[in-house]
Amino acid sequence: MVSAVPHINSSNVVETLSSTHSELLGRKRTAALVTLGCARNDVDSEELAGRLAADGWVLTEDSAGADIALINTCGFIESAKKDSIDTLLQAHQLKADGQLRAVVAVGCMAERYGEELAKALPEADAILGFDSYSSISERLNRILAGGSIPTHKPQDRRALLPISPLERGLDRQARNGQGARLYRKRLDHAPMAPLKIASGCDRRCSFCAIPSFRGSFLSRTPDEIVAEARWLAAEGVSELFLVSENTTSYGKDLGDLRLLERLLPDLAAIDGVARIRLSYLQPAEIRPSLLQAMIATEKVVPYFDISFQHASGSLLRRMRRFGDSEKFLHLLTQVRALAPEAGIRSNFIVGFPGESEAEFDELLEFISASKLDAIGVFPYSDEDGTEAASLSEKVDADLIADRYRQASSLAEEVVNQRAESRVGEEITLLVESIENDLVEGRAAHQGPEVDGVTYLEVSEGACDSSHQVGQYLDVVVVASDGADLIARPLTHSRGEAE
Repeated sequence: MVSAVPHINSSNVVETLSSTHSELLGRKRTAALVTLGCARNDVDSEELAGRLAADGWVLTEDSAGADIALINTCGFIESAKKDSIDTLLQAHQLKADGQLRAVVAVGCMAERYGEELAKALPEADAILGFDSYSSISERLNRILAGGSIPTHKPQDRRALLPISPLERGLDRQARNGQGARLYRKRLDHAPMAPLKIASGCDRRCSFCAIPSFRGSFLSRTPDEIVAEARWLAAEGVSELFLVSENTTSYGKDLGDLRLLERLLPDLAAIDGVARIRLSYLQPAEIRPSLLQAMIATEKVVPYFDISFQHASGSLLRRMRRFGDSEKFLHLLTQVRALAPEAGIRSNFIVGFPGESEAEFDELLEFISASKLDAIGVFPYSDEDGTEAASLSEKVDADLIADRYRQASSLAEEVVNQRAESRVGEEITLLVESIENDLVEGRAAHQGPEVDGVTYLEVSEGACDSSHQVGQYLDVVVVASDGADLIARPLTHSRGEAE
Protein backbone atom coordinates (compact mmCIF):
# COMPACT_ATOMS: atom_id res chain seq x y z
CA MET A 1 0.00 0.00 0.00
CA VAL A 2 1.40 3.39 -0.98
CA SER A 3 2.08 5.93 1.72
CA ALA A 4 4.52 8.74 2.14
CA VAL A 5 6.60 10.39 4.84
CA PRO A 6 9.42 12.94 4.66
CA HIS A 7 12.32 12.31 2.30
CA ILE A 8 15.20 10.64 4.08
CA ASN A 9 18.82 11.55 3.38
CA SER A 10 20.08 9.50 0.46
CA SER A 11 23.16 8.47 2.45
CA ASN A 12 20.85 6.16 4.42
CA VAL A 13 19.67 4.36 1.31
CA VAL A 14 21.18 0.96 0.56
CA GLU A 15 22.40 0.64 -3.01
CA THR A 16 20.37 -2.11 -4.65
CA LEU A 17 21.36 -1.83 -8.30
CA SER A 18 22.75 -4.98 -9.86
CA SER A 19 25.91 -5.06 -11.95
CA THR A 20 23.70 -5.13 -15.04
CA HIS A 21 23.02 -1.44 -14.44
CA SER A 22 26.53 -0.37 -13.51
CA GLU A 23 27.08 1.41 -16.82
CA LEU A 24 24.24 3.79 -15.93
CA LEU A 25 25.84 4.97 -12.71
CA GLY A 26 28.47 7.08 -14.44
CA ARG A 27 25.98 9.57 -15.83
CA LYS A 28 22.86 11.34 -14.72
CA ARG A 29 19.63 9.46 -15.24
CA THR A 30 16.59 11.67 -15.86
CA ALA A 31 12.92 10.95 -15.24
CA ALA A 32 9.81 13.00 -15.95
CA LEU A 33 6.85 12.34 -13.66
CA VAL A 34 3.43 13.03 -15.17
CA THR A 35 0.56 12.86 -12.66
CA LEU A 36 -3.11 12.40 -13.54
CA GLY A 37 -6.09 12.12 -11.21
CA CYS A 38 -6.61 13.13 -7.60
CA ALA A 39 -4.55 14.57 -4.76
CA ARG A 40 -3.81 11.04 -3.53
CA ASN A 41 -2.01 10.42 -6.81
CA ASP A 42 -0.09 13.66 -6.28
CA VAL A 43 1.25 12.27 -3.01
CA ASP A 44 2.14 8.97 -4.67
CA SER A 45 4.10 10.83 -7.37
CA GLU A 46 6.04 12.73 -4.73
CA GLU A 47 6.87 9.43 -3.03
CA LEU A 48 8.18 8.09 -6.33
CA ALA A 49 10.11 11.32 -6.83
CA GLY A 50 11.66 11.00 -3.38
CA ARG A 51 12.77 7.44 -4.01
CA LEU A 52 14.26 8.31 -7.39
CA ALA A 53 16.03 11.44 -6.12
CA ALA A 54 17.51 9.46 -3.23
CA ASP A 55 19.06 7.10 -5.77
CA GLY A 56 20.57 9.87 -7.85
CA TRP A 57 17.95 10.43 -10.53
CA VAL A 58 17.44 13.93 -11.89
CA LEU A 59 13.75 14.85 -12.10
CA THR A 60 12.58 16.97 -14.99
CA GLU A 61 9.25 18.59 -15.77
CA ASP A 62 9.47 17.93 -19.51
CA SER A 63 9.24 14.40 -20.88
CA ALA A 64 11.05 15.48 -24.04
CA GLY A 65 14.73 14.82 -23.46
CA ALA A 66 14.25 12.64 -20.38
CA ASP A 67 15.41 9.05 -20.16
CA ILE A 68 12.06 7.82 -18.86
CA ALA A 69 8.55 9.25 -18.66
CA LEU A 70 6.77 7.83 -15.61
CA ILE A 71 3.01 8.27 -16.13
CA ASN A 72 1.01 8.09 -12.89
CA THR A 73 -2.36 7.06 -14.30
CA CYS A 74 -5.92 7.44 -13.01
CA GLY A 75 -8.45 4.61 -13.29
CA PHE A 76 -11.47 6.20 -11.63
CA ILE A 77 -13.96 7.00 -14.42
CA GLU A 78 -13.98 6.63 -18.21
CA SER A 79 -12.82 10.19 -18.93
CA ALA A 80 -9.89 9.77 -16.55
CA LYS A 81 -8.92 6.47 -18.14
CA LYS A 82 -8.99 8.12 -21.59
CA ASP A 83 -6.75 10.95 -20.35
CA SER A 84 -4.31 8.37 -19.02
CA ILE A 85 -4.20 6.45 -22.29
CA ASP A 86 -3.81 9.65 -24.32
CA THR A 87 -0.92 10.74 -22.11
CA LEU A 88 0.81 7.38 -22.52
CA LEU A 89 0.40 7.59 -26.30
CA GLN A 90 1.78 11.14 -26.35
CA ALA A 91 4.83 9.98 -24.40
CA HIS A 92 5.29 7.08 -26.80
CA GLN A 93 5.28 9.53 -29.70
CA LEU A 94 8.16 11.38 -28.05
CA LYS A 95 9.96 8.05 -27.82
CA ALA A 96 9.27 7.34 -31.48
CA ASP A 97 10.70 10.77 -32.33
CA GLY A 98 13.88 9.98 -30.40
CA GLN A 99 13.17 12.46 -27.61
CA LEU A 100 12.58 9.84 -24.91
CA ARG A 101 14.03 6.41 -24.17
CA ALA A 102 11.21 4.67 -22.31
CA VAL A 103 7.59 5.06 -21.18
CA VAL A 104 6.38 3.43 -17.94
CA ALA A 105 2.84 3.39 -16.54
CA VAL A 106 2.17 3.37 -12.80
CA GLY A 107 -0.83 4.45 -10.71
CA CYS A 108 -4.40 3.30 -10.39
CA MET A 109 -5.04 2.34 -14.00
CA ALA A 110 -1.83 0.32 -14.14
CA GLU A 111 -2.68 -1.35 -10.82
CA ARG A 112 -6.26 -2.05 -11.83
CA TYR A 113 -5.77 -3.37 -15.38
CA GLY A 114 -2.13 -4.50 -15.60
CA GLU A 115 -1.88 -7.17 -18.31
CA GLU A 116 -5.02 -5.91 -20.06
CA LEU A 117 -3.50 -2.44 -20.31
CA ALA A 118 -0.21 -3.89 -21.58
CA LYS A 119 -2.02 -5.70 -24.40
CA ALA A 120 -3.94 -2.58 -25.36
CA LEU A 121 -0.82 -0.38 -25.14
CA PRO A 122 2.21 -2.36 -26.28
CA GLU A 123 3.89 1.05 -26.68
CA ALA A 124 4.50 1.17 -22.91
CA ASP A 125 7.85 -0.31 -21.82
CA ALA A 126 6.42 -1.44 -18.49
CA ILE A 127 3.16 -1.52 -16.54
CA LEU A 128 3.96 -1.41 -12.80
CA GLY A 129 1.65 -1.83 -9.80
CA PHE A 130 1.80 -0.21 -6.37
CA ASP A 131 4.06 -2.91 -4.98
CA SER A 132 6.77 -1.81 -7.42
CA TYR A 133 7.10 1.64 -5.85
CA SER A 134 9.58 0.56 -3.18
CA SER A 135 12.01 -0.65 -5.85
CA ILE A 136 11.14 1.88 -8.57
CA SER A 137 14.74 2.98 -9.21
CA GLU A 138 16.00 -0.56 -9.71
CA ARG A 139 13.16 -1.33 -12.12
CA LEU A 140 13.70 1.80 -14.20
CA ASN A 141 17.43 1.13 -14.35
CA ARG A 142 16.72 -2.35 -15.63
CA ILE A 143 14.56 -0.90 -18.41
CA LEU A 144 17.26 1.59 -19.44
CA ALA A 145 19.81 -1.26 -19.49
CA GLY A 146 17.68 -3.06 -22.07
CA GLY A 147 15.97 -5.45 -19.69
CA SER A 148 12.27 -6.09 -19.23
CA ILE A 149 9.94 -6.02 -16.24
CA PRO A 150 7.08 -8.53 -15.87
CA THR A 151 3.76 -6.81 -16.35
CA HIS A 152 1.76 -6.26 -13.18
CA LYS A 153 -0.93 -8.87 -12.58
CA PRO A 154 -3.99 -7.28 -10.94
CA GLN A 155 -5.56 -8.79 -7.85
CA ASP A 156 -8.15 -7.73 -5.32
CA ARG A 157 -5.97 -5.78 -2.90
CA ARG A 158 -8.53 -6.18 -0.13
CA ALA A 159 -7.27 -9.75 0.21
CA LEU A 160 -3.73 -8.58 1.02
CA LEU A 161 -4.56 -7.36 4.53
CA PRO A 162 -6.29 -8.96 7.52
CA ILE A 163 -10.07 -8.61 7.56
CA SER A 164 -9.98 -7.12 11.05
CA PRO A 165 -9.04 -3.40 10.96
CA LEU A 166 -7.23 -3.77 14.31
CA GLU A 167 -5.06 -6.59 12.95
CA ARG A 168 -4.17 -4.38 9.98
CA GLY A 169 -3.04 -1.61 12.30
CA LEU A 170 -0.86 -3.96 14.33
CA ASP A 171 0.64 -5.42 11.16
CA ARG A 172 1.43 -1.94 9.84
CA GLN A 173 3.07 -0.83 13.08
CA ALA A 174 5.17 -4.02 13.20
CA ARG A 175 6.45 -3.46 9.66
CA ASN A 176 7.24 0.20 10.36
CA GLY A 177 9.07 -0.84 13.51
CA GLN A 178 11.39 -3.00 11.39
CA GLY A 179 13.01 0.08 9.90
CA ALA A 180 10.92 0.73 6.79
CA ARG A 181 12.16 3.82 4.94
CA LEU A 182 9.70 5.96 3.05
CA TYR A 183 10.30 9.02 0.91
CA ARG A 184 8.79 12.21 -0.43
CA LYS A 185 10.09 15.02 -2.65
CA ARG A 186 8.01 18.04 -3.62
CA LEU A 187 7.37 18.46 -7.34
CA ASP A 188 6.21 22.06 -7.11
CA HIS A 189 6.51 25.08 -4.82
CA ALA A 190 2.82 25.64 -4.11
CA PRO A 191 1.89 26.85 -0.60
CA MET A 192 -0.66 24.01 -0.38
CA ALA A 193 0.22 20.31 -0.32
CA PRO A 194 -1.84 17.13 0.10
CA LEU A 195 -0.98 15.00 3.12
CA LYS A 196 -2.18 11.39 2.95
CA ILE A 197 -3.50 10.15 6.31
CA ALA A 198 -4.82 6.76 5.16
CA SER A 199 -5.12 4.48 2.15
CA GLY A 200 -7.91 2.24 0.90
CA CYS A 201 -11.55 1.88 1.88
CA ASP A 202 -13.70 -0.67 3.69
CA ARG A 203 -17.01 0.58 2.31
CA ARG A 204 -18.74 -1.50 -0.34
CA CYS A 205 -20.55 1.10 -2.42
CA SER A 206 -22.04 -0.86 -5.28
CA PHE A 207 -20.86 1.59 -7.97
CA CYS A 208 -17.24 1.93 -6.82
CA ALA A 209 -14.23 -0.21 -7.75
CA ILE A 210 -11.64 1.78 -5.76
CA PRO A 211 -11.38 -0.64 -2.78
CA SER A 212 -10.49 -3.51 -5.12
CA PHE A 213 -7.36 -1.80 -6.44
CA ARG A 214 -6.55 0.56 -3.55
CA GLY A 215 -7.18 -2.10 -0.92
CA SER A 216 -8.73 -2.16 2.54
CA PHE A 217 -8.62 0.88 4.78
CA LEU A 218 -5.27 1.47 6.46
CA SER A 219 -4.46 4.48 8.63
CA ARG A 220 -1.03 5.97 8.92
CA THR A 221 0.11 6.54 12.49
CA PRO A 222 -0.17 10.04 13.99
CA ASP A 223 3.62 10.17 14.42
CA GLU A 224 4.14 9.53 10.70
CA ILE A 225 1.61 12.16 9.71
CA VAL A 226 2.92 14.83 12.09
CA ALA A 227 6.51 14.17 10.99
CA GLU A 228 5.59 14.59 7.35
CA ALA A 229 3.55 17.70 8.12
CA ARG A 230 6.59 19.26 9.82
CA TRP A 231 8.69 18.43 6.78
CA LEU A 232 6.11 20.01 4.47
CA ALA A 233 6.03 23.14 6.62
CA ALA A 234 9.83 23.35 6.41
CA GLU A 235 9.45 23.10 2.62
CA GLY A 236 7.26 26.23 2.60
CA VAL A 237 3.81 24.62 2.77
CA SER A 238 1.30 26.58 4.87
CA GLU A 239 -1.92 24.74 3.95
CA LEU A 240 -2.17 21.01 4.67
CA PHE A 241 -4.84 19.17 2.67
CA LEU A 242 -5.60 15.91 4.48
CA VAL A 243 -6.50 13.27 1.90
CA SER A 244 -7.57 9.63 1.89
CA GLU A 245 -10.29 7.46 0.36
CA ASN A 246 -12.36 7.89 3.53
CA THR A 247 -11.10 10.44 6.05
CA THR A 248 -13.88 9.87 8.58
CA SER A 249 -12.68 6.28 9.15
CA TYR A 250 -9.23 7.41 10.24
CA GLY A 251 -8.00 5.57 13.34
CA LYS A 252 -10.39 2.63 13.34
CA ASP A 253 -7.58 0.20 12.49
CA LEU A 254 -5.43 1.80 15.20
CA GLY A 255 -8.09 1.07 17.82
CA ASP A 256 -9.36 4.63 18.22
CA LEU A 257 -12.01 6.10 15.94
CA ARG A 258 -11.58 9.50 17.62
CA LEU A 259 -7.88 9.66 16.83
CA LEU A 260 -8.46 12.29 14.13
CA GLU A 261 -9.95 14.65 16.71
CA ARG A 262 -6.64 14.47 18.63
CA LEU A 263 -4.46 14.60 15.54
CA LEU A 264 -5.86 17.94 14.35
CA PRO A 265 -4.52 20.01 17.28
CA ASP A 266 -1.08 18.39 16.87
CA LEU A 267 -1.01 19.45 13.22
CA ALA A 268 -2.25 22.93 14.12
CA ALA A 269 0.65 23.35 16.57
CA ILE A 270 3.27 23.03 13.81
CA ASP A 271 5.10 26.28 13.10
CA GLY A 272 4.42 27.52 9.58
CA VAL A 273 1.06 25.77 9.20
CA ALA A 274 -1.71 28.31 8.74
CA ARG A 275 -4.52 26.13 7.36
CA ILE A 276 -5.63 22.52 7.66
CA ARG A 277 -8.28 21.20 5.31
CA LEU A 278 -10.04 17.82 5.41
CA SER A 279 -11.31 15.99 2.35
CA TYR A 280 -13.76 13.21 1.58
CA LEU A 281 -16.03 12.93 4.59
CA GLN A 282 -18.70 10.21 4.66
CA PRO A 283 -22.01 11.73 5.88
CA ALA A 284 -22.91 8.61 7.89
CA GLU A 285 -19.57 8.85 9.73
CA ILE A 286 -19.51 12.57 10.62
CA ARG A 287 -19.84 12.12 14.37
CA PRO A 288 -20.55 15.08 16.68
CA SER A 289 -17.07 14.95 18.22
CA LEU A 290 -15.42 15.24 14.79
CA LEU A 291 -17.70 18.08 13.76
CA GLN A 292 -16.90 19.94 16.98
CA ALA A 293 -13.16 19.32 16.57
CA MET A 294 -13.17 20.64 13.02
CA ILE A 295 -14.91 23.82 14.10
CA ALA A 296 -13.02 24.34 17.37
CA THR A 297 -9.45 23.50 16.35
CA GLU A 298 -7.41 26.54 15.43
CA LYS A 299 -6.29 26.55 11.78
CA VAL A 300 -8.76 23.85 10.68
CA VAL A 301 -10.82 25.68 8.09
CA PRO A 302 -14.62 25.33 8.02
CA TYR A 303 -14.63 23.27 4.85
CA PHE A 304 -16.72 20.14 4.43
CA ASP A 305 -16.18 17.84 1.47
CA ILE A 306 -19.12 15.49 2.07
CA SER A 307 -19.76 12.48 -0.15
CA PHE A 308 -23.56 12.39 -0.56
CA GLN A 309 -23.72 10.71 -4.02
CA HIS A 310 -27.55 10.95 -4.09
CA ALA A 311 -30.43 12.10 -1.89
CA SER A 312 -33.07 9.41 -2.34
CA GLY A 313 -33.02 6.97 0.57
CA SER A 314 -34.25 4.05 -1.54
CA LEU A 315 -31.64 4.60 -4.24
CA LEU A 316 -28.86 5.10 -1.69
CA ARG A 317 -29.68 1.68 -0.25
CA ARG A 318 -29.17 0.17 -3.70
CA MET A 319 -25.84 1.99 -3.78
CA ARG A 320 -25.00 0.28 -0.44
CA ARG A 321 -24.95 3.65 1.26
CA PHE A 322 -26.90 5.33 4.07
CA GLY A 323 -28.97 8.43 4.58
CA ASP A 324 -31.58 10.41 2.70
CA SER A 325 -32.41 14.02 1.89
CA GLU A 326 -33.91 14.72 5.33
CA LYS A 327 -30.85 13.40 7.19
CA PHE A 328 -28.48 15.20 4.86
CA LEU A 329 -30.28 18.54 5.20
CA HIS A 330 -30.19 18.12 8.98
CA LEU A 331 -26.42 17.58 8.80
CA LEU A 332 -26.00 20.71 6.69
CA THR A 333 -28.05 22.66 9.22
CA GLN A 334 -25.79 21.43 12.02
CA VAL A 335 -22.66 22.48 10.13
CA ARG A 336 -23.98 25.94 9.32
CA ALA A 337 -25.23 26.47 12.87
CA LEU A 338 -21.64 26.00 14.08
CA ALA A 339 -19.96 27.76 11.14
CA PRO A 340 -22.28 29.93 9.03
CA GLU A 341 -19.41 30.78 6.65
CA ALA A 342 -18.54 27.11 6.02
CA GLY A 343 -17.79 25.92 2.53
CA ILE A 344 -19.55 22.66 1.65
CA ARG A 345 -19.12 20.60 -1.50
CA SER A 346 -20.40 17.23 -2.70
CA ASN A 347 -20.73 14.91 -5.70
CA PHE A 348 -23.82 13.21 -7.12
CA ILE A 349 -24.44 10.36 -9.53
CA VAL A 350 -27.42 10.42 -11.88
CA GLY A 351 -28.81 7.48 -13.82
CA PHE A 352 -27.86 4.75 -11.35
CA PRO A 353 -29.62 1.45 -12.27
CA GLY A 354 -33.29 1.61 -11.38
CA GLU A 355 -33.30 5.37 -10.69
CA SER A 356 -36.95 6.35 -10.98
CA GLU A 357 -38.33 9.72 -11.95
CA ALA A 358 -39.40 10.27 -8.35
CA GLU A 359 -35.91 9.44 -7.03
CA PHE A 360 -34.33 11.80 -9.55
CA ASP A 361 -36.79 14.55 -8.61
CA GLU A 362 -35.86 14.05 -4.95
CA LEU A 363 -32.22 14.57 -5.87
CA LEU A 364 -33.04 17.79 -7.71
CA GLU A 365 -35.03 19.05 -4.72
CA PHE A 366 -32.12 18.31 -2.42
CA ILE A 367 -29.58 20.05 -4.65
CA SER A 368 -31.82 23.10 -4.75
CA ALA A 369 -32.31 23.15 -0.97
CA SER A 370 -28.70 22.35 -0.05
CA LYS A 371 -27.13 25.67 -1.12
CA LEU A 372 -23.77 23.99 -1.58
CA ASP A 373 -20.64 25.91 -2.54
CA ALA A 374 -19.41 23.33 -5.05
CA ILE A 375 -21.20 20.44 -6.74
CA GLY A 376 -19.93 17.70 -9.01
CA VAL A 377 -22.46 15.77 -11.11
CA PHE A 378 -21.51 12.51 -12.83
CA PRO A 379 -23.54 10.36 -15.25
CA TYR A 380 -23.59 6.75 -14.15
CA SER A 381 -21.53 4.23 -16.11
CA ASP A 382 -20.77 0.59 -15.33
CA GLU A 383 -17.42 0.02 -13.64
CA ASP A 384 -15.66 -3.32 -14.07
CA GLY A 385 -16.03 -5.63 -11.11
CA THR A 386 -18.68 -3.64 -9.26
CA GLU A 387 -22.01 -4.91 -8.03
CA ALA A 388 -23.87 -2.15 -9.88
CA ALA A 389 -22.50 -3.34 -13.21
CA SER A 390 -24.51 -6.56 -12.82
CA LEU A 391 -27.75 -4.88 -11.75
CA SER A 392 -30.78 -4.98 -14.01
CA GLU A 393 -33.08 -2.01 -14.70
CA LYS A 394 -30.33 -0.03 -16.41
CA VAL A 395 -31.42 3.51 -17.19
CA ASP A 396 -31.44 4.34 -20.90
CA ALA A 397 -28.30 6.18 -22.00
CA ASP A 398 -30.28 9.06 -23.51
CA LEU A 399 -32.26 9.47 -20.30
CA ILE A 400 -29.03 9.46 -18.26
CA ALA A 401 -27.65 12.19 -20.53
CA ASP A 402 -30.84 14.23 -20.11
CA ARG A 403 -30.79 13.86 -16.32
CA TYR A 404 -27.10 14.79 -16.29
CA ARG A 405 -27.89 18.00 -18.18
CA GLN A 406 -30.76 18.86 -15.82
CA ALA A 407 -28.79 18.17 -12.64
CA SER A 408 -25.68 19.96 -13.93
CA SER A 409 -27.66 23.02 -14.90
CA LEU A 410 -29.35 23.17 -11.50
CA ALA A 411 -26.04 22.57 -9.73
CA GLU A 412 -24.42 25.44 -11.60
CA GLU A 413 -27.31 27.73 -10.65
CA VAL A 414 -27.09 26.75 -6.96
CA VAL A 415 -23.32 27.20 -6.84
CA ASN A 416 -23.50 30.57 -8.57
CA GLN A 417 -26.18 31.77 -6.15
CA ARG A 418 -24.09 30.63 -3.20
CA ALA A 419 -21.07 32.52 -4.52
CA GLU A 420 -23.20 35.64 -5.06
CA SER A 421 -24.44 35.41 -1.46
CA ARG A 422 -20.85 35.87 -0.26
CA VAL A 423 -20.60 39.39 -1.66
CA GLY A 424 -19.77 41.66 1.28
CA GLU A 425 -18.19 38.83 3.26
CA GLU A 426 -14.68 39.35 4.66
CA ILE A 427 -12.43 36.39 3.89
CA THR A 428 -8.75 35.47 4.10
CA LEU A 429 -7.18 34.77 0.73
CA LEU A 430 -4.20 32.47 0.21
CA VAL A 431 -2.37 33.81 -2.86
CA GLU A 432 -1.50 30.90 -5.17
CA SER A 433 -0.55 32.53 -8.44
CA ILE A 434 0.37 35.95 -9.79
CA GLU A 435 0.47 36.60 -13.50
CA ASN A 436 0.80 40.13 -14.81
CA ASP A 437 -1.82 42.01 -12.78
CA LEU A 438 -3.95 38.96 -11.97
CA VAL A 439 -3.71 37.71 -8.39
CA GLU A 440 -5.49 34.38 -7.84
CA GLY A 441 -6.00 32.38 -4.68
CA ARG A 442 -8.45 30.55 -2.46
CA ALA A 443 -10.51 31.46 0.56
CA ALA A 444 -10.97 29.08 3.49
CA HIS A 445 -14.21 27.74 1.98
CA GLN A 446 -12.59 26.92 -1.39
CA GLY A 447 -10.83 23.58 -1.81
CA PRO A 448 -7.92 23.18 -4.24
CA GLU A 449 -8.60 22.55 -7.94
CA VAL A 450 -12.19 21.28 -7.66
CA ASP A 451 -13.87 24.42 -6.25
CA GLY A 452 -14.02 28.04 -7.36
CA VAL A 453 -11.19 30.52 -6.85
CA THR A 454 -10.95 34.13 -5.70
CA TYR A 455 -9.44 36.90 -7.82
CA LEU A 456 -8.01 40.00 -6.20
CA GLU A 457 -8.68 43.42 -7.68
CA VAL A 458 -5.39 45.32 -7.73
CA SER A 459 -4.19 48.50 -9.34
CA GLU A 460 -2.24 48.13 -12.57
CA GLY A 461 1.40 47.22 -11.98
CA ALA A 462 0.93 46.67 -8.25
CA CYS A 463 1.31 42.88 -8.19
CA ASP A 464 5.07 42.56 -8.32
CA SER A 465 5.68 44.93 -5.44
CA SER A 466 2.67 44.32 -3.23
CA HIS A 467 1.87 40.60 -3.38
CA GLN A 468 3.61 37.24 -3.39
CA VAL A 469 2.60 33.60 -3.69
CA GLY A 470 2.03 32.08 -0.25
CA GLN A 471 0.83 35.35 1.27
CA TYR A 472 -2.41 35.50 3.26
CA LEU A 473 -4.50 38.61 2.61
CA ASP A 474 -7.58 39.84 4.43
CA VAL A 475 -10.03 40.85 1.69
CA VAL A 476 -13.68 41.64 1.15
CA VAL A 477 -15.76 39.99 -1.58
CA VAL A 478 -17.11 42.63 -3.95
CA ALA A 479 -18.55 40.47 -6.76
CA SER A 480 -18.91 36.94 -8.08
CA ASP A 481 -18.34 35.45 -11.50
CA GLY A 482 -20.08 32.09 -11.60
CA ALA A 483 -18.51 30.02 -8.82
CA ASP A 484 -15.54 32.40 -8.55
CA LEU A 485 -15.26 35.42 -6.30
CA ILE A 486 -13.73 38.85 -6.85
CA ALA A 487 -12.31 40.63 -3.82
CA ARG A 488 -10.55 43.81 -2.74
CA PRO A 489 -7.88 44.10 -0.05
CA LEU A 490 -8.81 45.32 3.40
CA THR A 491 -6.48 47.73 5.14
CA HIS A 492 -4.47 44.96 6.87
CA SER A 493 -3.05 41.61 5.79
CA ARG A 494 -1.01 38.73 7.13
CA GLY A 495 2.33 37.28 6.14
CA GLU A 496 3.06 33.96 4.50
CA ALA A 497 2.05 31.97 7.58
CA GLU A 498 0.95 32.60 11.11
